[in-house]
Amino acid sequence: MKNKIIYFTGIFGVLLFISTTIIATFLNENYSSVSQLISELTATGVPNGKLLRWIGIIPSGVLISIFSFLAIFKFPSSKLLKIGFIGFGIFYGILTIIVGVFPCDIGCNTDFSNASSSQIIHSLSGLLTYIFVPLSLFLIGFGLLKFKEHKKFALFTLSSASVSFIFVIIFFNTIDANYIGIIQRITETIFLFWIVICSIKIKSHSI
Repeated sequence: MKNKIIYFTGIFGVLLFISTTIIATFLNENYSSVSQLISELTATGVPNGKLLRWIGIIPSGVLISIFSFLAIFKFPSSKLLKIGFIGFGIFYGILTIIVGVFPCDIGCNTDFSNASSSQIIHSLSGLLTYIFVPLSLFLIGFGLLKFKEHKKFALFTLSSASVSFIFVIIFFNTIDANYIGIIQRITETIFLFWIVICSIKIKSHSI
């Protein structure tokens, strides 16, 4: 598989996610990026929500999944790396597809009171994402550490895992706070930035 193909799946996956979020924010005049969750932008019943999920969020998840599974073959053979990339592909890529297919209810009620089945699937998928994506990055980072030529990227990956893990803890402990939107966006930015850097490294043969 050519490095450029893997690079473009990663980059376009990130761009789709970011651009969809930005477009949805502009389309929802009363939406607050500070206090509201990203999922509220495309919740059930939100104008243009279904369209944005199917042309933005879901394709983004597909591309990130492909990127993660193909990236395995561009690194040295290692069980930790393989498990880490598969984990990232499942818990960030495939689960992004799932949360797109099963949107949350308007307001994304976090206490499950009167929640629809779609909301429950959406919330459980989000929970798994924030638990296992940092863990997947830790596995990738530790897997790369034993290869001297990959030490810098390994340290970057471990740093990304550590910082994202801290923000995940903050996220779960401040889920009802009026700044939860910022916490979630910082967490997502860490994941997306890691994909960008990994994509660039694969394209440049410098990993």
